[in-house]
Amino acid sequence: MSDCAAETVLVIPARNEEAALPGVLARVPAEIGRVVVVDNGSSDATAQVAASFGAAVVYEPVPGYGRACLAGLAALRDAPPAIVAFVDADGSDDLSLFPELLAPVCAGEVDLMLGRRVPVENGALSFQQRFGHHLATALIRLFWGHRFRDLGPMRVIGWEALEQLAMQDEAFGWTVEMQVRAVRHGLKIGEVDVPYRRRSAGVSKISRTVSGTVQAGCTILWVIARELCSELTTGKLVKRRSHVPPAGGFDC
Repeated sequence: MSDCAAETVLVIPARNEEAALPGVLARVPAEIGRVVVVDNGSSDATAQVAASFGAAVVYEPVPGYGRACLAGLAALRDAPPAIVAFVDADGSDDLSLFPELLAPVCAGEVDLMLGRRVPVENGALSFQQRFGHHLATALIRLFWGHRFRDLGPMRVIGWEALEQLAMQDEAFGWTVEMQVRAVRHGLKIGEVDVPYRRRSAGVSKISRTVSGTVQAGCTILWVIARELCSELTTGKLVKRRSHVPPAGGFDC
């Protein structure tokens, strides 16, 4: 798998993560070919820290998780890798599990491999996070018939598969958009449990704030509704969907 891993680029969106980022970058598996840190409008030394660890730095001054991911992908488009991986910059994810996510994609067994977060300490996932993800995954199962267990940030996907999805969300709906579109495009999807901890340093911008949580939740629900309406209006319904709401029940 080492040759495949060498063709993998790890994209890390980061906004004011100078405290947590060193721990994240220090734990990136040596087999990963390249690391791209997207400085998403930071006011601290995030970019300098990333560069000091040998990561390529891409600048996206307008805050937005999806905007940062899109900027990272745009920087790769001239010489695209075989595989792209994503992880957050807050130190919550266990990067030692990357080989387990990467191997099935390298082997061609799956197109998209997701890390399902399993909290290993109190407070790793807030109540609102758990509720939101349960609701979102339940809606995906209802409308598209695929059972996801999480919307976690740690994921690995083949470049060609990713390009099929034509990702566009610029905010907190990035992860759910990828998962819904993966189902809609018939990609092979896998999930593996990964330990999840409280952020290692710094301050949460989303899950630990009321405004961030509300905004993220609304965005996720909006993305699900938008993707559903897109199918209903174009008539391109996923055949394996077990529950299809009546078209007249939505204002698309």
